[in-house]
Amino acid sequence: MSDSPTAAPASYDFVVIGGGSAGYAAARTASGLGLKTALVEGGQEVGGLCILRGCMPSKTMIESANRFVTLRRAPEFGLRAENIRVVGPEIQARKKRLIGEFADYRRGQLEHGNFDYIRGLARFEDEHTLHIHPPDGGDAQAGPQVVRSQTFLIATGSQVSDVPVPGLQEIGYITSDEALELDDYPSSLIILGAGAIGLEACHQFAGLGTEVTVIQRGDHIMRDADLDMAGSLQQALTRQGVRFHCCAHLLRADLDPADGRKRVWFESGGSEHSVAAQEIFFALGRTPCTHRLEVHRAGVETGKRGGVKVTPDQRTTSRHIFAAGDVTGPYEIVHLAIQQAELAARNAARHVGKLQTSPESIDYRLKLFVLFTDPQMAHVGITEKEAAEQGRAVIAANYAFADHGKAMVRGETDGMVKLIVDRATGEIVGAAAVGPEVGEIIHEIVVAMHFHSTAADLAAVPHYHPTLSEIWTYPAEEIAAKI
Repeated sequence: MSDSPTAAPASYDFVVIGGGSAGYAAARTASGLGLKTALVEGGQEVGGLCILRGCMPSKTMIESANRFVTLRRAPEFGLRAENIRVVGPEIQARKKRLIGEFADYRRGQLEHGNFDYIRGLARFEDEHTLHIHPPDGGDAQAGPQVVRSQTFLIATGSQVSDVPVPGLQEIGYITSDEALELDDYPSSLIILGAGAIGLEACHQFAGLGTEVTVIQRGDHIMRDADLDMAGSLQQALTRQGVRFHCCAHLLRADLDPADGRKRVWFESGGSEHSVAAQEIFFALGRTPCTHRLEVHRAGVETGKRGGVKVTPDQRTTSRHIFAAGDVTGPYEIVHLAIQQAELAARNAARHVGKLQTSPESIDYRLKLFVLFTDPQMAHVGITEKEAAEQGRAVIAANYAFADHGKAMVRGETDGMVKLIVDRATGEIVGAAAVGPEVGEIIHEIVVAMHFHSTAADLAAVPHYHPTLSEIWTYPAEEIAAKI
């Protein structure tokens, strides 16, 4: 097949590269604003990371782990659940059914949206031109083609980072992608990395009966979290039997000659150590997907990890080209990727003259994160560590779930909540939590912060007793009394 396009270039106002959550949100927004829009998707599967290999499949697997943990705890509540066991193929079947439904729905949105949907792998020819090749396999259109556009959005997501551990490639390992396809779980597992992906995998596997060891390069898990919150989560997971090795410099990986298990060597405290397990899970980060795009042809600059550089209005160094989601960061979180993408689409509409208002800039004041471990971790706004880095005077107060009635009734007393308040104004600027269902109850603070509420405002709001949510009133009352 010739590499030359077979027809004159199609012309658009806005072309989106990538059909995940950010890309679809941008295409929908732009077409709704009257821009002639196209979306280019080159993956063999359609749906994006969140649906296919991220949020939804991982949380589906985690839910099975949650239920199995609950069943194992039945005697604490005067109940008996006999002969319980994990049936991996049935867990897989449930996951595949749900993810298939989610992916089919997204495919329908892409195919029937008010924009052109192009299946293919894109690369920039110049700052206004894309060359699109059919993807490997799948429902490719016949032959390469060229499209031109006034504006673009790069929303190509991320991929698992390269392995920096000598020997690991040779002995084999799994990533989050392979872990989601397992229907036979290892008896023991070493997880390299204690960020969100590593710790959610830790809960998934430990919850289903695997013996888990976590090796972390930093001095504590969840490096961006405040130490008190990270420490609270680590203590809870340790009590559940998870083993942690922090401040560990990874050296190499090999096979244990005694039993053939996979072994990881690391240096910690001036000494060399090793741990062995049936399998190794690599969770040392993801890398932005820009390698095929040849963005330099369009004047788009990238950082040292390949991430696209953007300004707060989501523009790249080529002002008519925007970027959103994991490909640019700074937070690899779906709802923020969607927010970035929709904002970029509106700014693109301004660029081509469809909107006459001033350009928008992204606001991370309400940045929100949830970790679906057991117990869960969540935070919104700034941490105490970030406040100190910014030179911002804040006051914080904690309250433990061990002293909270509803948590005691549930038998889930690990963790705490923390409220962070501007010392001068009393306004809530952040909150963090480790404990039962904190991924849900954190949203009370998100709403409070949206309306610029103070600690006194929150303390005055009635809360039903006994509920998990009422725990927020205690640090709110403590801080209100001090300001």
